[in-house]
Amino acid sequence: MAKNKKEIRYHSQYPSIEDLRTKAEKRIPRFAFEYLDGGCNEDINLYKNTSDIRDVELLPYYLTAHTESNMKTELFGHIYDAPFGVAPVGLQGLMWPNSPEILAKAAFEHNIPFILSTVSTSSIERISELTEGRAWFQLYHPAETSVRDDILKRAEAAGCPVLVILCDVPTFGFRPRDIRNGLAMPPKMSVNNILQILGKPKWAYNTLLHGQPNFETLRPYMPKNLNLKQLGKFMDQTFSGRLNEERIKPIRDMWKGKLVLKGVANEADAEKAVGLGLDGIIVSNHGGRQLDAGESTIKPLTRIAKDYGNKIKVMMDSGLRSGPDIARTMASGAEFTFMGRSFMYGVAALGKQGGDHTISLLKTQLQQVMEQICCEDVKDFPKHLISKS
Repeated sequence: MAKNKKEIRYHSQYPSIEDLRTKAEKRIPRFAFEYLDGGCNEDINLYKNTSDIRDVELLPYYLTAHTESNMKTELFGHIYDAPFGVAPVGLQGLMWPNSPEILAKAAFEHNIPFILSTVSTSSIERISELTEGRAWFQLYHPAETSVRDDILKRAEAAGCPVLVILCDVPTFGFRPRDIRNGLAMPPKMSVNNILQILGKPKWAYNTLLHGQPNFETLRPYMPKNLNLKQLGKFMDQTFSGRLNEERIKPIRDMWKGKLVLKGVANEADAEKAVGLGLDGIIVSNHGGRQLDAGESTIKPLTRIAKDYGNKIKVMMDSGLRSGPDIARTMASGAEFTFMGRSFMYGVAALGKQGGDHTISLLKTQLQQVMEQICCEDVKDFPKHLISKS
C-alpha cells in the first residue's frame, strides 16, 4: 500500500519547473528535448496555455480565522494527497530512459494519480505492478475492435480504476521541430541525431542500460523486427484517433470502472460526455500540440465548469507549470489538474530522483499558496477567484 504521507523533500538547486526545464535541455539530446518541449505550428497556443492561466488572480483573506490548509482531494472514490496528477505522455522513454516507471512509482508513493499512455514505453502490466493497480490508463482508439477489446481487458485485469479516452487527436499535429528531427511518422534517425546522442553520455548510457524505447503496451499486436518505416506504417494503420458517440458507447458498455474523456475544448462536447454517462472530462488541448489556432485551456474550462460542474467531474491539463498554476486552475472551476511536461522535465533533469522532486516541489508551492490566501480546503479555491467581469 502507498504510505499514508510521503515526506515532502525537493532539491534546493531546482526550486521551479523552469529550473528543471533548463537542466533537462542540457541533459538530453536536442531531438528528444524538442519533442518534449514543442507545440505545433508556431507554438502560439503552447505559450497561451500558461500565460492565460497566469492572468487569473486570487484574493487573500488575511484576517480570516485559519487553522490549517489541506490538499487532500477526493476523486472517483479515492482520497489523493494533492489535487494534481501525472498526465499521459507518449514516448516517455525517449526523453529519459525508464521515465514512466520512475514517475509511476513516485506518483504511487505520493498518493497522486499517474496516467499511462497507450504509446508510452512501459506496459500496462508493469505500471500496474509498480502502483498496486492504482494507475489510470489512457487509450488511443484502435482501428480494429479486437485490439481495442483486448487492451481494455488487459487494463481491467491490471486493476486500472480509471480509463481515459482521447478525443483531441483526430489527426497528428503539424510539429515542425519533430519533422526536422525525423520524429514524425515514419521516424528516422539522422547523422545529426546520432551526434546529439554522442554529446549526452548519461542519456546514452541509461538508454543502453534500459534498452531502446518501444511501445511496450502495443508489443503483442506488433509484427516482430519492424524497421522505423514499418513502425510508422503500423501506427498509422493501428489507430483511428477520431472519436464520436458511436465509438464511445461500446467502450462505456465494456468498461466497468470510471470513464473519462480527455481533450474536451467546448461546451457541446462536454454535454455529449454527460449524455453518454461518462464520469469525468479533462479539458485539454493536448498541451498546445494539436491546434495552434484554438483557445487556451483555461478559457473553456471556466465556461464548462460553470455549466457542467454539477453533472460531471471537470478536470484540466495543458499549461500548468507550478503550484500557483494549480491554484489558479482550481479557482477557475477545475476539480483536479494534470501535468505532463513538468514531470518529464523533472525526470530528464534529475533521473531517478526527478519524480519525487517534482511532486514534492509542486506540493510545497501549492501548500504555500493555500496558507497565504487562507484557503483551508481545495474545494474553497473558487471563493478566492477575482472575477474579471
